[in-house]
Amino acid sequence: MSALRSYTQDQWHTPTEEGTPVRDAVTGEVVAHVSSAGVDMAAALHHARSVGGPELRALSFHRRAGLLADIATYLRGHREELYALSATTGATLFDSKYDIDGGIRVVQYYAALGERELPGGDDGLVYVEGERESLSRDGSFLGGHICTPLRGAAVQINAYNFPVWAPLEKLAPAVLAGVPSLIKPATQTCRLTSRLIELVVESGLLPPGSLQFVCGGAGDLLDHVTEQDLVSFTGSAATAERLRTHPAVVRQAVRFNAEADSVNCSVLGPDATPGTPEFDLYVDQLVTEMTVKAGQKCTAIRRALVPAELMDAVSEAAAARLAEVVVGNPADPSVRMGALASLGQREEVRRCVKTLLDSARLVSGDPDRADFVGADGERGAFLTPLLLRCDDPGATAPHEVEAFGPVSTLIPYTSPEHAVFLAAQGRGSLAASVVTGDAAFARRTVVGLAPWHGRVLVLDTESAKASTGHGSPLPALIHGGPGRAGGGEEMGGIRGILHHMRRTAVQGGPSMLAALTGRA
Repeated sequence: MSALRSYTQDQWHTPTEEGTPVRDAVTGEVVAHVSSAGVDMAAALHHARSVGGPELRALSFHRRAGLLADIATYLRGHREELYALSATTGATLFDSKYDIDGGIRVVQYYAALGERELPGGDDGLVYVEGERESLSRDGSFLGGHICTPLRGAAVQINAYNFPVWAPLEKLAPAVLAGVPSLIKPATQTCRLTSRLIELVVESGLLPPGSLQFVCGGAGDLLDHVTEQDLVSFTGSAATAERLRTHPAVVRQAVRFNAEADSVNCSVLGPDATPGTPEFDLYVDQLVTEMTVKAGQKCTAIRRALVPAELMDAVSEAAAARLAEVVVGNPADPSVRMGALASLGQREEVRRCVKTLLDSARLVSGDPDRADFVGADGERGAFLTPLLLRCDDPGATAPHEVEAFGPVSTLIPYTSPEHAVFLAAQGRGSLAASVVTGDAAFARRTVVGLAPWHGRVLVLDTESAKASTGHGSPLPALIHGGPGRAGGGEEMGGIRGILHHMRRTAVQGGPSMLAALTGRA
């Protein structure tokens, strides 16, 4: 069985030990081994700073944008190969397109943004932010802000649920900013990420040192970060806390961005009674968020907040829809939901569900079911969608425990203020949605939800046809959330680029500032 390689210092590195087995999520077969043994982390970071950074900064913003456009085109030509590998992670074709095509679209977006919003001259170092301020009565002394690329490496440590989208959505703004990247994927799905990196390297499009890849454990990687590096992490809140407080990160004040787990919610408006389009939209969205990627999305709906008088109607409608979901081998065209990423992940979800059932009851699904279409339910990491109902909104577990799989809990509320209060019990989330045709209810609820959420979707019949849905981060908008969700931001258009740059105030005379900024 082959060992997956790392790519550091512009060379492929075969691990010096067999390492950890990676299993097919559908069949349970070992498909690869992973280890970072033998990788010199300090040398990799030094290479990024001394080779990759200068190579990228020698290019104009528009040239970097052109590289991103070419990378997106190259990857589009290899999608079928990536889809096939994605199936071994338990993903259906729809899931795979969500991950792979979605990641490529982020790269395309940043390529177009760079051409449209960033300076087009030969100088790829300076982005001028905002207007100049007069600091004197006669206008001879001015001030403003410039943003310049950090002189370190963008270290990204990713979760297992989006092995293509996650590295690409972090890589694109880093390249555009002129900062080299070092990517460390999660073990469960790193075989797919490994092939993605191989394709980017094979394309020959990126300059030397601008992309490195560590397949396996992070080892002493964070011991070697400096004040010019930045770390972007996606994963559990517990791991985020551990990494954020790493001595080198704290000592060097390393820029640290975390996107952590969160107990996202969706609020059904009291106007959305059975028979209304909004009621159907709510149920459809809930079922979709429970089943896409087998519920393994950091933005998935974990808490379905419903008017108390509509709990029975929503419960019955959602359970009926979930009963139609075919679970099994993604290779079978009838299958709508595949496997979780690993057997270990399935057991973790089951443990969380057991805790949730202390204050809730199961209305759809069976956590112990073992028969699935075209698959062995013992060898593959399969689980049916599990819809729970907690009639006590004051119970703590539904607001604290995230079962990272096809699991959601119905919770009743009695007023807009009560819905906001319950949402806030999640202590900060990535995403929320409000499904209603009542603009007054939407305003009261969204204003209350906003301080606790990174993104809020309002869904009604006007936007339904074009809406990308509750769980879809978009490159033009920030992705992140407060509190438990990590307190960070990714993407957000130009904001994602500036995250990799240092904002500096500059002062001087009009002619000098014009020469420094290229703006009269």
